[in-house]
Amino acid sequence: LGVLRGAVGMGSGRGQIRGRGQPVWGGTAFLPGPPYSFATPIWPLGQKLTFLFWCCRIFGVVLIFVDITLVIVDLAIRDKEKSIRETLEGVSLAIALFFLVDVLLRVFVEGFRNYFKSKLNILDAVIVVGTLLINMVYSFSDFSGADKIPRMVIVLRALRIIILIRIFRLASQKKQLEKVTRRMVSENKRRYTKDGFDLDLTYVTDRIIAMSFPSSGKQSFYRNPIKEVARFLDTKHKDHYTIYNLCSEKGYDPVYFHYRVERVFIDDHNVPSLKDMLKFTANVREWMKKDEKNIIAIHCKGGKGRTGTMVCTWLIDSDQFESAKESLDYFGERRTDKSTSSKFQGVETPSQSRYVGYYEILKNKYNLKLPPERQLKIKNIKIYSINGVGKGNGSDLKVQIIVKKKVVFHCVCATQENCRLFFDAENDFAVIGLEDCPVISDDVKVRFESRTDLPKGYDDCPFFFWFNTSFIENNRLYLPRNELDNPHKSKMWKIYRETFAVELNFVEP
Repeated sequence: LGVLRGAVGMGSGRGQIRGRGQPVWGGTAFLPGPPYSFATPIWPLGQKLTFLFWCCRIFGVVLIFVDITLVIVDLAIRDKEKSIRETLEGVSLAIALFFLVDVLLRVFVEGFRNYFKSKLNILDAVIVVGTLLINMVYSFSDFSGADKIPRMVIVLRALRIIILIRIFRLASQKKQLEKVTRRMVSENKRRYTKDGFDLDLTYVTDRIIAMSFPSSGKQSFYRNPIKEVARFLDTKHKDHYTIYNLCSEKGYDPVYFHYRVERVFIDDHNVPSLKDMLKFTANVREWMKKDEKNIIAIHCKGGKGRTGTMVCTWLIDSDQFESAKESLDYFGERRTDKSTSSKFQGVETPSQSRYVGYYEILKNKYNLKLPPERQLKIKNIKIYSINGVGKGNGSDLKVQIIVKKKVVFHCVCATQENCRLFFDAENDFAVIGLEDCPVISDDVKVRFESRTDLPKGYDDCPFFFWFNTSFIENNRLYLPRNELDNPHKSKMWKIYRETFAVELNFVEP
Protein backbone atom coordinates (compact mmCIF):
# COMPACT_ATOMS: atom_id res chain seq x y z
CA LEU A 1 0.00 0.00 0.00
CA GLY A 2 2.85 2.38 0.75
CA VAL A 3 4.28 1.78 -2.73
CA LEU A 4 0.88 2.28 -4.32
CA ARG A 5 0.41 5.49 -2.39
CA GLY A 6 3.59 6.82 -3.87
CA ALA A 7 2.46 5.82 -7.36
CA VAL A 8 -0.55 7.31 -6.36
CA GLY A 9 -12.45 22.41 -15.91
CA MET A 10 -22.82 26.11 -21.19
CA GLY A 11 -25.05 27.05 -23.05
CA SER A 12 -27.32 30.05 -22.64
CA GLY A 13 -30.50 28.32 -21.56
CA ARG A 14 -31.58 26.55 -18.42
CA GLY A 15 -34.28 23.89 -18.53
CA GLN A 16 -36.05 21.42 -16.29
CA ILE A 17 -36.06 17.84 -17.50
CA ARG A 18 -39.05 16.00 -16.07
CA GLY A 19 -39.15 12.50 -14.67
CA ARG A 20 -35.68 11.03 -14.27
CA GLY A 21 -33.87 14.09 -15.60
CA GLN A 22 -32.37 17.04 -13.80
CA PRO A 23 -31.86 20.79 -14.27
CA VAL A 24 -29.15 21.57 -16.79
CA TRP A 25 -27.34 24.70 -17.92
CA GLY A 26 -26.37 24.11 -21.50
CA GLY A 27 -25.27 20.80 -23.03
CA THR A 28 -27.42 17.70 -22.83
CA ALA A 29 -29.53 16.63 -19.90
CA PHE A 30 -28.63 13.56 -17.89
CA LEU A 31 -30.11 10.42 -19.35
CA PRO A 32 -30.38 7.31 -17.20
CA GLY A 33 -28.13 4.50 -18.33
CA PRO A 34 -24.99 2.61 -17.44
CA PRO A 35 -22.47 4.39 -15.25
CA TYR A 36 -20.02 6.69 -16.98
CA SER A 37 -16.33 6.11 -16.62
CA PHE A 38 -13.61 8.72 -16.25
CA ALA A 39 -11.10 8.95 -19.05
CA THR A 40 -8.34 9.33 -16.48
CA PRO A 41 -5.83 6.99 -14.84
CA ILE A 42 -7.62 6.97 -11.47
CA TRP A 43 -9.92 4.03 -12.27
CA PRO A 44 -7.05 1.71 -13.27
CA LEU A 45 -5.33 2.76 -10.05
CA GLY A 46 -8.36 1.86 -7.97
CA GLN A 47 -8.75 -1.43 -9.81
CA LYS A 48 -5.09 -2.36 -9.38
CA LEU A 49 -5.16 -1.23 -5.78
CA THR A 50 -8.08 -3.54 -5.02
CA PHE A 51 -6.44 -6.50 -6.75
CA LEU A 52 -3.05 -6.00 -5.13
CA PHE A 53 -4.55 -5.41 -1.71
CA TRP A 54 -6.44 -8.69 -1.77
CA CYS A 55 -3.37 -10.49 -3.07
CA CYS A 56 -1.48 -9.19 -0.05
CA ARG A 57 -4.34 -10.15 2.27
CA ILE A 58 -4.49 -13.71 0.89
CA PHE A 59 -0.72 -13.97 1.13
CA GLY A 60 -0.94 -12.75 4.72
CA VAL A 61 -3.49 -15.42 5.64
CA VAL A 62 -1.29 -18.09 4.06
CA LEU A 63 1.66 -16.84 6.11
CA ILE A 64 -0.42 -17.04 9.29
CA PHE A 65 -1.19 -20.71 8.68
CA VAL A 66 2.44 -21.34 7.80
CA ASP A 67 3.49 -19.71 11.07
CA ILE A 68 1.00 -21.80 13.05
CA THR A 69 2.35 -24.92 11.38
CA LEU A 70 5.87 -23.88 12.31
CA VAL A 71 4.85 -23.40 15.94
CA ILE A 72 3.29 -26.88 16.06
CA VAL A 73 6.37 -28.44 14.48
CA ASP A 74 8.62 -26.43 16.77
CA LEU A 75 6.75 -27.65 19.82
CA ALA A 76 6.89 -31.24 18.59
CA ILE A 77 10.59 -31.54 17.83
CA ARG A 78 13.16 -32.39 20.41
CA ASP A 79 15.49 -29.69 21.69
CA LYS A 80 18.54 -31.59 20.49
CA GLU A 81 17.49 -31.00 16.86
CA LYS A 82 18.92 -27.51 17.09
CA SER A 83 19.54 -26.86 13.38
CA ILE A 84 15.93 -27.61 12.48
CA ARG A 85 14.65 -25.45 15.31
CA GLU A 86 16.87 -22.52 14.24
CA THR A 87 15.57 -22.77 10.68
CA LEU A 88 11.99 -22.71 11.90
CA GLU A 89 12.73 -19.75 14.15
CA GLY A 90 14.29 -17.83 11.24
CA VAL A 91 11.25 -18.38 9.01
CA SER A 92 8.89 -17.45 11.84
CA LEU A 93 10.87 -14.27 12.53
CA ALA A 94 10.70 -13.31 8.83
CA ILE A 95 6.92 -13.76 8.88
CA ALA A 96 6.63 -11.56 11.97
CA LEU A 97 8.74 -8.87 10.24
CA PHE A 98 6.41 -9.05 7.20
CA PHE A 99 3.40 -8.28 9.37
CA LEU A 100 5.26 -5.44 11.09
CA VAL A 101 5.97 -3.85 7.69
CA ASP A 102 2.29 -4.39 6.77
CA VAL A 103 1.17 -2.45 9.87
CA LEU A 104 3.72 0.33 9.31
CA LEU A 105 2.59 0.81 5.70
CA ARG A 106 -1.06 1.01 6.76
CA VAL A 107 -0.13 3.60 9.39
CA PHE A 108 1.68 5.56 6.67
CA VAL A 109 -1.28 5.37 4.26
CA GLU A 110 -4.04 6.17 6.77
CA GLY A 111 -2.05 8.55 8.94
CA PHE A 112 -1.01 7.92 12.54
CA ARG A 113 -4.09 9.52 14.12
CA ASN A 114 -6.60 7.94 11.75
CA TYR A 115 -5.09 4.47 12.07
CA PHE A 116 -5.03 4.42 15.86
CA LYS A 117 -8.58 5.75 16.17
CA SER A 118 -9.70 2.15 15.68
CA LYS A 119 -9.49 -0.18 18.67
CA LEU A 120 -9.14 -3.12 16.30
CA ASN A 121 -6.15 -1.44 14.66
CA ILE A 122 -4.59 -0.93 18.09
CA LEU A 123 -5.16 -4.61 18.91
CA ASP A 124 -3.73 -5.60 15.54
CA ALA A 125 -0.59 -3.53 16.12
CA VAL A 126 -0.15 -4.90 19.64
CA ILE A 127 -0.45 -8.47 18.36
CA VAL A 128 2.08 -7.89 15.58
CA VAL A 129 4.63 -6.08 17.75
CA GLY A 130 4.14 -8.53 20.61
CA THR A 131 4.57 -11.52 18.32
CA LEU A 132 7.72 -10.03 16.81
CA LEU A 133 9.21 -9.44 20.27
CA ILE A 134 8.38 -12.99 21.32
CA ASN A 135 10.02 -14.33 18.17
CA MET A 136 13.11 -12.22 18.75
CA VAL A 137 13.40 -13.28 22.39
CA TYR A 138 12.85 -16.90 21.49
CA SER A 139 15.30 -16.81 18.56
CA PHE A 140 18.16 -14.88 20.13
CA SER A 141 17.99 -16.06 23.74
CA ASP A 142 19.78 -19.08 25.11
CA PHE A 143 17.33 -21.67 26.35
CA SER A 144 19.83 -24.46 26.69
CA GLY A 145 18.75 -24.89 30.32
CA ALA A 146 15.15 -25.11 29.39
CA ASP A 147 14.86 -28.62 30.72
CA LYS A 148 14.72 -27.07 34.17
CA ILE A 149 11.90 -24.75 33.24
CA PRO A 150 10.14 -26.58 30.39
CA ARG A 151 6.77 -24.96 31.00
CA MET A 152 8.15 -21.45 30.45
CA VAL A 153 9.64 -22.46 27.11
CA ILE A 154 6.43 -24.10 25.97
CA VAL A 155 4.37 -21.08 27.02
CA LEU A 156 6.77 -18.73 25.24
CA ARG A 157 6.61 -20.80 22.09
CA ALA A 158 2.84 -21.20 22.24
CA LEU A 159 2.25 -17.47 22.69
CA ARG A 160 3.15 -16.96 19.04
CA ILE A 161 -0.21 -18.51 18.10
CA ILE A 162 -1.90 -15.25 19.14
CA ILE A 163 -1.26 -14.07 15.59
CA LEU A 164 -4.16 -16.34 14.66
CA ILE A 165 -6.41 -13.47 15.72
CA ARG A 166 -5.19 -11.61 12.62
CA ILE A 167 -7.11 -14.10 10.48
CA PHE A 168 -10.37 -12.68 11.77
CA ARG A 169 -9.06 -9.15 11.23
CA LEU A 170 -8.02 -9.94 7.66
CA ALA A 171 -11.34 -11.65 6.92
CA SER A 172 -13.27 -8.53 7.94
CA GLN A 173 -11.09 -5.90 6.25
CA LYS A 174 -13.30 -5.03 3.26
CA LYS A 175 -14.57 -1.93 5.05
CA GLN A 176 -11.05 -1.01 6.06
CA LEU A 177 -9.81 -1.52 2.50
CA GLU A 178 -12.53 0.82 1.25
CA LYS A 179 -11.54 3.44 3.81
CA VAL A 180 -7.85 3.14 3.02
CA THR A 181 -8.44 3.30 -0.74
CA ARG A 182 -10.69 6.35 -0.44
CA ARG A 183 -8.15 8.09 1.76
CA MET A 184 -5.40 7.36 -0.76
CA VAL A 185 -7.46 8.80 -3.63
CA SER A 186 -8.63 11.84 -1.63
CA GLU A 187 -5.09 12.31 -0.27
CA ASN A 188 -5.12 14.89 2.53
CA LYS A 189 -8.40 16.60 1.65
CA ARG A 190 -10.36 17.27 4.81
CA ARG A 191 -12.90 14.49 5.35
CA TYR A 192 -16.10 14.27 7.39
CA THR A 193 -15.58 11.43 9.88
CA LYS A 194 -18.30 11.98 12.48
CA ASP A 195 -21.55 10.19 13.35
CA GLY A 196 -20.66 7.03 11.46
CA PHE A 197 -19.72 8.78 8.20
CA ASP A 198 -16.36 8.74 6.44
CA LEU A 199 -16.67 10.92 3.35
CA ASP A 200 -14.40 13.10 1.23
CA LEU A 201 -16.54 16.07 2.21
CA THR A 202 -15.68 19.42 3.77
CA TYR A 203 -17.80 22.16 5.31
CA VAL A 204 -16.21 25.25 3.76
CA THR A 205 -18.75 27.25 5.77
CA ASP A 206 -21.81 26.05 7.67
CA ARG A 207 -23.84 26.47 4.43
CA ILE A 208 -21.29 25.41 1.80
CA ILE A 209 -20.09 21.84 1.32
CA ALA A 210 -17.27 20.84 -1.03
CA MET A 211 -16.97 17.16 -1.84
CA SER A 212 -15.73 14.66 -4.39
CA PHE A 213 -17.96 12.88 -6.90
CA PRO A 214 -20.82 10.74 -5.49
CA SER A 215 -20.08 7.41 -7.14
CA SER A 216 -21.79 4.08 -7.63
CA GLY A 217 -20.65 0.64 -8.67
CA LYS A 218 -16.95 -0.15 -8.55
CA GLN A 219 -15.98 3.52 -8.38
CA SER A 220 -17.72 3.84 -5.02
CA PHE A 221 -14.94 1.63 -3.68
CA TYR A 222 -12.46 4.52 -3.87
CA ARG A 223 -14.72 7.59 -4.06
CA ASN A 224 -17.73 8.80 -2.07
CA PRO A 225 -20.50 6.16 -2.33
CA ILE A 226 -23.56 7.97 -3.66
CA LYS A 227 -25.90 6.26 -1.18
CA GLU A 228 -23.72 7.37 1.72
CA VAL A 229 -23.66 10.96 0.42
CA ALA A 230 -27.46 10.87 0.12
CA ARG A 231 -27.76 9.45 3.63
CA PHE A 232 -25.48 12.17 4.97
CA LEU A 233 -27.40 15.01 3.31
CA ASP A 234 -30.80 13.58 4.26
CA THR A 235 -29.60 13.14 7.84
CA LYS A 236 -27.93 16.51 8.28
CA HIS A 237 -29.87 18.79 5.91
CA LYS A 238 -33.12 17.02 5.02
CA ASP A 239 -35.14 19.00 2.42
CA HIS A 240 -32.66 21.88 2.67
CA TYR A 241 -29.88 21.06 0.21
CA THR A 242 -29.13 21.52 -3.47
CA ILE A 243 -26.26 19.76 -5.21
CA TYR A 244 -24.22 21.33 -7.99
CA ASN A 245 -22.48 18.80 -10.25
CA LEU A 246 -19.70 20.59 -12.15
CA CYS A 247 -18.49 17.58 -14.15
CA SER A 248 -19.02 17.80 -17.89
CA GLU A 249 -17.74 14.24 -18.24
CA LYS A 250 -20.03 12.44 -15.82
CA GLY A 251 -23.51 12.44 -14.35
CA TYR A 252 -25.65 10.26 -12.11
CA ASP A 253 -29.30 9.56 -11.45
CA PRO A 254 -30.63 12.56 -9.47
CA VAL A 255 -33.28 10.38 -7.83
CA TYR A 256 -30.76 9.69 -5.06
CA PHE A 257 -31.01 13.35 -4.07
CA HIS A 258 -34.74 13.82 -4.70
CA TYR A 259 -33.97 15.56 -8.02
CA ARG A 260 -32.29 18.51 -6.28
CA VAL A 261 -29.27 18.42 -8.62
CA GLU A 262 -28.06 21.24 -10.86
CA ARG A 263 -25.51 20.77 -13.66
CA VAL A 264 -22.79 23.21 -14.63
CA PHE A 265 -20.71 21.70 -17.43
CA ILE A 266 -17.00 22.35 -16.86
CA ASP A 267 -14.24 20.21 -18.34
CA ASP A 268 -11.69 18.74 -15.95
CA HIS A 269 -8.87 21.18 -15.09
CA ASN A 270 -10.62 23.89 -17.13
CA VAL A 271 -12.81 26.89 -16.34
CA PRO A 272 -16.48 27.86 -16.44
CA SER A 273 -17.60 30.57 -18.82
CA LEU A 274 -18.30 33.98 -17.30
CA LYS A 275 -21.96 33.51 -18.28
CA ASP A 276 -22.17 30.27 -16.34
CA MET A 277 -20.48 31.80 -13.32
CA LEU A 278 -23.15 34.51 -13.20
CA LYS A 279 -25.95 31.96 -13.72
CA PHE A 280 -24.52 29.81 -10.97
CA THR A 281 -24.32 32.59 -8.39
CA ALA A 282 -27.81 33.85 -9.31
CA ASN A 283 -29.18 30.35 -8.80
CA VAL A 284 -27.40 29.89 -5.47
CA ARG A 285 -28.49 33.36 -4.31
CA GLU A 286 -32.14 32.50 -5.02
CA TRP A 287 -31.86 29.17 -3.18
CA MET A 288 -30.10 30.58 -0.14
CA LYS A 289 -32.69 33.36 0.27
CA LYS A 290 -35.57 30.90 0.51
CA ASP A 291 -34.59 29.54 3.91
CA GLU A 292 -31.76 30.18 6.34
CA LYS A 293 -31.38 26.42 6.70
CA ASN A 294 -30.72 25.91 2.99
CA ILE A 295 -27.22 24.77 2.07
CA ILE A 296 -25.36 23.92 -1.14
CA ALA A 297 -23.12 20.93 -1.85
CA ILE A 298 -20.72 21.45 -4.73
CA HIS A 299 -18.61 18.78 -6.37
CA CYS A 300 -16.56 17.98 -9.43
CA LYS A 301 -14.49 14.80 -9.62
CA GLY A 302 -12.04 15.34 -6.78
CA GLY A 303 -13.77 18.29 -5.14
CA LYS A 304 -10.80 20.59 -5.57
CA GLY A 305 -10.20 22.60 -8.79
CA ARG A 306 -13.58 23.17 -10.41
CA THR A 307 -15.30 22.91 -7.04
CA GLY A 308 -12.95 25.46 -5.48
CA THR A 309 -13.45 27.81 -8.43
CA MET A 310 -17.22 27.91 -7.95
CA VAL A 311 -17.09 27.92 -4.15
CA CYS A 312 -14.76 30.94 -4.22
CA THR A 313 -17.02 32.64 -6.76
CA TRP A 314 -19.95 32.29 -4.35
CA LEU A 315 -17.86 33.44 -1.37
CA ILE A 316 -17.15 36.67 -3.26
CA ASP A 317 -20.74 37.05 -4.48
CA SER A 318 -22.14 36.62 -0.96
CA ASP A 319 -19.72 39.22 0.50
CA GLN A 320 -17.95 36.68 2.67
CA PHE A 321 -14.69 37.76 1.04
CA GLU A 322 -13.84 40.86 -0.95
CA SER A 323 -10.97 39.58 -3.05
CA ALA A 324 -10.29 36.51 -5.13
CA LYS A 325 -7.03 35.87 -3.30
CA GLU A 326 -8.72 35.86 0.11
CA SER A 327 -11.42 33.43 -1.03
CA LEU A 328 -8.90 31.12 -2.73
CA ASP A 329 -6.67 31.07 0.34
CA TYR A 330 -9.64 30.35 2.59
CA PHE A 331 -10.92 27.49 0.44
CA GLY A 332 -7.49 25.90 0.36
CA GLU A 333 -7.17 26.23 4.12
CA ARG A 334 -10.56 24.60 4.72
CA ARG A 335 -10.11 21.79 2.17
CA THR A 336 -6.62 20.78 3.34
CA ASP A 337 -6.18 18.44 6.29
CA LYS A 338 -2.78 19.53 7.55
CA SER A 339 -2.77 16.87 10.25
CA THR A 340 -2.29 14.28 7.50
CA SER A 341 -0.03 16.16 5.08
CA SER A 342 0.95 19.71 4.20
CA LYS A 343 0.07 19.22 0.51
CA PHE A 344 -2.18 22.09 -0.64
CA GLN A 345 -5.68 20.95 -1.63
CA GLY A 346 -7.07 24.23 -2.94
CA VAL A 347 -7.39 25.69 -6.43
CA GLU A 348 -4.01 25.34 -8.12
CA THR A 349 -4.68 25.62 -11.87
CA PRO A 350 -3.78 29.23 -12.80
CA SER A 351 -6.65 29.70 -15.27
CA GLN A 352 -9.17 28.70 -12.60
CA SER A 353 -7.69 31.23 -10.18
CA ARG A 354 -7.71 33.82 -12.99
CA TYR A 355 -11.44 33.32 -13.51
CA VAL A 356 -12.15 33.76 -9.80
CA GLY A 357 -10.30 37.07 -10.21
CA TYR A 358 -12.49 37.90 -13.19
CA TYR A 359 -15.57 37.36 -11.01
CA GLU A 360 -14.24 39.77 -8.43
CA ILE A 361 -14.08 42.39 -11.20
CA LEU A 362 -17.59 41.49 -12.40
CA LYS A 363 -18.94 42.13 -8.93
CA ASN A 364 -17.01 45.28 -8.09
CA LYS A 365 -16.86 46.98 -11.49
CA TYR A 366 -19.73 45.64 -13.58
CA ASN A 367 -22.43 45.09 -10.91
CA LEU A 368 -22.65 41.35 -11.66
CA LYS A 369 -23.20 41.95 -15.36
CA LEU A 370 -21.12 40.68 -18.24
CA PRO A 371 -18.50 43.23 -19.32
CA PRO A 372 -18.81 44.85 -22.75
CA GLU A 373 -17.85 42.37 -25.45
CA ARG A 374 -14.48 42.99 -27.01
CA GLN A 375 -13.50 41.47 -30.34
CA LEU A 376 -9.81 40.90 -31.03
CA LYS A 377 -7.43 39.01 -33.29
CA ILE A 378 -4.21 37.42 -32.05
CA LYS A 379 -1.33 38.91 -34.03
CA ASN A 380 1.46 36.80 -32.62
CA ILE A 381 2.51 34.60 -29.73
CA LYS A 382 5.89 35.24 -28.11
CA ILE A 383 7.47 32.52 -25.96
CA TYR A 384 10.28 33.56 -23.62
CA SER A 385 13.09 31.29 -22.34
CA ILE A 386 12.22 28.60 -24.84
CA ASN A 387 15.62 26.93 -24.74
CA GLY A 388 15.17 23.44 -23.31
CA VAL A 389 11.46 23.32 -24.11
CA GLY A 390 10.99 20.66 -26.79
CA LYS A 391 13.46 21.38 -29.58
CA GLY A 392 14.28 24.67 -27.90
CA ASN A 393 13.35 26.87 -30.86
CA GLY A 394 9.57 26.48 -31.14
CA SER A 395 9.68 24.42 -34.34
CA ASP A 396 8.04 21.44 -32.66
CA LEU A 397 5.02 23.37 -31.41
CA LYS A 398 1.44 23.33 -32.62
CA VAL A 399 -1.10 25.88 -31.41
CA GLN A 400 -4.87 25.60 -31.08
CA ILE A 401 -7.27 28.45 -30.34
CA ILE A 402 -10.54 27.19 -28.88
CA VAL A 403 -13.77 29.16 -28.44
CA LYS A 404 -16.98 27.59 -27.11
CA LYS A 405 -15.31 24.17 -27.19
CA LYS A 406 -14.55 24.42 -30.93
CA VAL A 407 -11.10 24.77 -32.49
CA VAL A 408 -11.41 28.00 -34.47
CA PHE A 409 -7.73 28.17 -35.45
CA HIS A 410 -4.68 25.95 -35.47
CA CYS A 411 -1.14 26.29 -36.73
CA VAL A 412 1.89 24.01 -37.10
CA CYS A 413 5.27 25.66 -36.63
CA ALA A 414 7.28 22.85 -38.25
CA THR A 415 5.51 23.26 -41.62
CA GLN A 416 4.66 26.96 -41.16
CA GLU A 417 0.99 26.05 -41.59
CA ASN A 418 -1.09 29.17 -40.83
CA CYS A 419 1.90 30.81 -39.17
CA ARG A 420 5.45 32.10 -39.47
CA LEU A 421 8.08 31.19 -36.90
CA PHE A 422 10.92 33.47 -35.83
CA PHE A 423 13.55 32.26 -33.37
CA ASP A 424 16.06 34.54 -31.62
CA ALA A 425 18.73 32.26 -30.16
CA GLU A 426 20.72 35.10 -28.62
CA ASN A 427 17.78 36.45 -26.62
CA ASP A 428 16.18 33.03 -26.14
CA PHE A 429 12.67 33.61 -27.43
CA ALA A 430 10.47 32.52 -30.32
CA VAL A 431 7.67 34.43 -32.02
CA ILE A 432 4.82 32.64 -33.77
CA GLY A 433 3.12 35.04 -36.18
CA LEU A 434 -0.44 33.90 -36.86
CA GLU A 435 -1.84 34.13 -40.38
CA ASP A 436 -5.57 34.62 -40.98
CA CYS A 437 -6.45 34.28 -37.31
CA PRO A 438 -10.21 34.68 -36.89
CA VAL A 439 -11.86 37.29 -34.71
CA ILE A 440 -12.26 36.01 -31.16
CA SER A 441 -14.25 37.24 -28.19
CA ASP A 442 -15.35 36.25 -24.69
CA ASP A 443 -13.76 33.10 -23.22
CA VAL A 444 -10.77 31.80 -25.17
CA LYS A 445 -8.49 28.83 -24.65
CA VAL A 446 -5.00 28.65 -26.15
CA ARG A 447 -3.54 25.15 -26.20
CA PHE A 448 0.00 24.11 -27.13
CA GLU A 449 1.03 20.68 -28.40
CA SER A 450 4.49 19.39 -29.26
CA ARG A 451 5.86 16.94 -31.83
CA THR A 452 8.57 15.94 -29.36
CA ASP A 453 8.34 14.04 -26.11
CA LEU A 454 7.62 17.22 -24.15
CA PRO A 455 5.75 15.95 -21.06
CA LYS A 456 1.98 16.32 -21.10
CA GLY A 457 0.01 17.45 -18.09
CA TYR A 458 -3.58 18.56 -17.64
CA ASP A 459 -5.69 18.62 -20.81
CA ASP A 460 -3.31 16.08 -22.36
CA CYS A 461 -0.91 18.76 -23.60
CA PRO A 462 2.34 20.45 -22.45
CA PHE A 463 0.72 23.78 -21.59
CA PHE A 464 -2.42 25.84 -22.10
CA PHE A 465 -4.36 28.74 -20.61
CA TRP A 466 -7.72 30.52 -20.61
CA PHE A 467 -8.54 34.21 -20.79
CA ASN A 468 -11.46 36.50 -21.58
CA THR A 469 -10.99 39.16 -24.23
CA SER A 470 -12.97 41.75 -22.24
CA PHE A 471 -10.14 41.90 -19.69
CA ILE A 472 -7.27 42.41 -22.16
CA GLU A 473 -5.45 45.71 -21.59
CA ASN A 474 -3.25 47.51 -24.12
CA ASN A 475 -3.78 44.67 -26.61
CA ARG A 476 -1.33 42.48 -24.70
CA LEU A 477 -1.56 39.48 -22.38
CA TYR A 478 1.63 38.41 -20.59
CA LEU A 479 1.59 35.20 -18.57
CA PRO A 480 4.68 34.12 -16.59
CA ARG A 481 5.37 30.51 -15.70
CA ASN A 482 3.25 30.49 -12.55
CA GLU A 483 0.20 31.69 -14.52
CA LEU A 484 0.39 29.00 -17.22
CA ASP A 485 -1.48 25.73 -16.77
CA ASN A 486 0.99 22.82 -16.34
CA PRO A 487 4.27 24.80 -16.23
CA HIS A 488 3.07 26.15 -12.87
CA LYS A 489 3.75 22.76 -11.27
CA SER A 490 7.11 22.40 -9.56
CA LYS A 491 7.72 19.00 -11.16
CA MET A 492 7.79 20.78 -14.55
CA TRP A 493 10.39 23.36 -13.56
CA LYS A 494 13.28 21.32 -14.89
CA ILE A 495 11.86 22.04 -18.34
CA TYR A 496 10.22 25.42 -17.86
CA ARG A 497 12.65 27.83 -16.25
CA GLU A 498 11.57 30.62 -13.92
CA THR A 499 11.72 33.15 -16.78
CA PHE A 500 9.55 31.03 -19.08
CA ALA A 501 6.53 33.05 -20.20
CA VAL A 502 3.98 33.38 -23.00
CA GLU A 503 2.86 36.72 -24.42
CA LEU A 504 -0.10 37.29 -26.72
CA ASN A 505 -0.23 40.44 -28.83
CA PHE A 506 -3.59 41.46 -30.27
CA VAL A 507 -4.93 43.76 -32.95
CA GLU A 508 -8.39 45.22 -33.39
CA PRO A 509 -10.33 43.52 -36.24
